[in-house]
Amino acid sequence: MSARRLPVDFPGSRQQAKLLLIGVGALLLLAFYAVTDSSHLAHDHALNGSDWLGAAICHRITDRSFVINGRQLPLCARCTGMYLGVALTFLTLGLAGRLRRRDLPPLRLLLVLAGFVGLMAIDGLNSYSHFFPSAPHLYEPRNWLRLATGLGTGLALGLVVFPALAQTLWRYAESYATIDTGRELAGLVLVAAAAMLLLLSNQPVILYVLALGSTAGVLMIVTAINTILLLVLLRQDGWATRRRQAALPLLAGLALAIIQLGALSLLRLNLTGTITGFPGL
Repeated sequence: MSARRLPVDFPGSRQQAKLLLIGVGALLLLAFYAVTDSSHLAHDHALNGSDWLGAAICHRITDRSFVINGRQLPLCARCTGMYLGVALTFLTLGLAGRLRRRDLPPLRLLLVLAGFVGLMAIDGLNSYSHFFPSAPHLYEPRNWLRLATGLGTGLALGLVVFPALAQTLWRYAESYATIDTGRELAGLVLVAAAAMLLLLSNQPVILYVLALGSTAGVLMIVTAINTILLLVLLRQDGWATRRRQAALPLLAGLALAIIQLGALSLLRLNLTGTITGFPGL
């Protein structure tokens, strides 16, 4: 099926920016309410729900996680970075009006993204070696390194899964890469670096918002993969021409994601007795 460009039926960038600002403002108000009272933070429904989603895909070892006023974030430092990177990539591409772009970045950019994944693998292996005191290791692990390498991998995941979703979901996907140039990749890296600096500022309100953002990234990537698999298995790829048609498979993918992650967390709780860390670690 040949791709052709259709008139974009998504809200303009100004309207999207307004909606984003409203959403961020609401999250900041919620965060301020939650972190001003330790009892609120301990029983915060948003963070508690995020813990259950995070437990399905993350070890949640306390020493390897950031904290808000003594409360552990839903994901460890590396997973926080990875899924925050996914969320930032999806959000940036959406705001840039590239929701229908179906092609991967050029090879030279894919090699850079593969390098990001390689850096996380090296840091992960080095970090894992510290579970065994006699094992050799290159350097002392740090949570900021876990966060940084996770963010790089999250950008790579987002830039690979996003066009796969567009190709499967849209009937008239656009034959353009999600990003075309090194400058565009550098822009994404700067967005990720800004998020990293904000998180490392250790400001409770900012940590709260980014914690929810990273959990949203978990739902985004699992929903995207579920939607792709559903459309392919049902032979309904190229389903949507407009937003309303796209909503149905995406909502189905989201519902499956919540069920899958919840089931995995319940299994973990039954096997280990906790969704925080692992016994003996």
